[in-house]
Amino acid sequence: MRILVTNDDGINAPGLAVLEEIAQAVAGPQGEVWVVAPAFEQSGVGHCISYTHPTMIAKLGPRRYAAEGSPADCVLAGLYDVLQGARPDLVLSGVNRGNNSAENAMYSGTVGGAMEAALQGLPAIALSQYMGPLSEDLPSIFDAAIGHGQAVVERLLQQGVWDTGDYRLFYNVNFPPVARADVRGLKVAPQGYRKDTFFGVKPHVSPSGRKFLWITGGPQHMPTAPGTDAAVNLEGYVSVTPMRADLTAHDALDAVREALE
Repeated sequence: MRILVTNDDGINAPGLAVLEEIAQAVAGPQGEVWVVAPAFEQSGVGHCISYTHPTMIAKLGPRRYAAEGSPADCVLAGLYDVLQGARPDLVLSGVNRGNNSAENAMYSGTVGGAMEAALQGLPAIALSQYMGPLSEDLPSIFDAAIGHGQAVVERLLQQGVWDTGDYRLFYNVNFPPVARADVRGLKVAPQGYRKDTFFGVKPHVSPSGRKFLWITGGPQHMPTAPGTDAAVNLEGYVSVTPMRADLTAHDALDAVREALE
């Protein structure tokens, strides 16, 4: 098996090292794991591609590359430059330091990398590690991902739904903020929504008198609807959310047609 790995935390991120080990275990001793990751952190870039400027890429070692671009850029670089058209069997993105549950998925470069792979017609999984007080004192904050990542990926490959439609399925996986021994299992969950939790800005004036804005996030442990991704994560479960890049609100089409046509 040939696996392409990327992330949004950057080529030197500890979560990427975790995912490389997961990928190698899944690929097996005769498999290939190729890494193409951002040279610098790209958190929050979503499905951005560097359409208006070139992306520099550098080989760091055998099957290991860094690109000055987004996770989606890295997937494109991997497919069409690094692998020279030799398509991988699977694309893995992560393991992100922090959850990409609920509305975070819309901003996530980790999810964006998996989404680009799906748009390229490839099986893809985004993996993220929820953070919390129960995981802060563990030997690794990625303990749940380390303990369960391989099994989750293999279970998805063997038993998951993998279609071949125009907007094919990909998966968003979030590991709960607990030790691996305390993970209660796996739940398939829809994307949740944290009410009253929004991104915003905080102004700051530099010593030179110029005004800058820092993007601020909201509380990550706000409850979401029962059974949704963030809710089951906070209950100690690994969440698996099937996703598509199709943004059409299919549930509203008939009502909008009736109103407008």
